[in-house]
Amino acid sequence: MPETALRIDKLLFFLRIAKSRSLAQGWAESGYIRVNGRRIEKGSATVSVGDVITMPRDEAVVIFKLLAMPVRRGPAAEAMACYQMLG
Repeated sequence: MPETALRIDKLLFFLRIAKSRSLAQGWAESGYIRVNGRRIEKGSATVSVGDVITMPRDEAVVIFKLLAMPVRRGPAAEAMACYQMLG
C-alpha cells in the first residue's frame, strides 16, 4: 500500500533535493522550510500529496508542489516525476 504522508527529511532525500537524509533533517530544523506556508522546525514533520514546499536553495528560493509520493530514492527522472516546480 502506498504511503499517504512522508517525513519532510525523507521526502527531500527521496526527491534528490538533499544529498543525505541528515542534511535534509538539518535544513528542516533550521526553520527555513515551509509547507503550505507553515514553518517547519522538525525533520519529522509530515508532507502529503498536493502540499506546496518552499525552501531556500543556494541563492534562490525553490517552490514546488508534491504530485506523487516517492517510494524510494530512485533515478533523477523518477524523482522529478513526483513534483512540479512552481518558482
